[in-house]
Amino acid sequence: MKTLFIKEQEAPRAWFVIDAADKPLGRIAVKAAYMLRGKHKVTYAPHQETGDFIVIINAEKAIVTGNKAEGKMYHRHTGFVGGLRSVNYNALLARHPEDPLMLAIKGMLPKGPLGRKLLKNVKVYSGASHPHAAQNPQPVEV
Repeated sequence: MKTLFIKEQEAPRAWFVIDAADKPLGRIAVKAAYMLRGKHKVTYAPHQETGDFIVIINAEKAIVTGNKAEGKMYHRHTGFVGGLRSVNYNALLARHPEDPLMLAIKGMLPKGPLGRKLLKNVKVYSGASHPHAAQNPQPVEV
């Protein structure tokens, strides 16, 4: 059997919407990363961007189990000596409601130019409305 190779420009791309309300953060991130890579298609190739566009709504209503709301820490570094800054899940959610979901998806994508390119195909919104109604996104169940 021959391997199907398709040009990235000719790959059929669809739009999907995921409602994150009352669903586990990790399950949403796994489904989004899987569809961003295009692993659900027969034309999947690990070195190509053949995945779909994902719109995630109600990002602030995604749930985490156990003590993760207080115990899960997000770290970043300013680049200066002693510049490690840490914030827990609740504080990050209060300041930037989309960031925990974006960071979870980013961690599941490949590192390098392809991962950065794929991350541009996911749109995360904290509310129930989104500006992508013209693309007619299909709902996906997680």
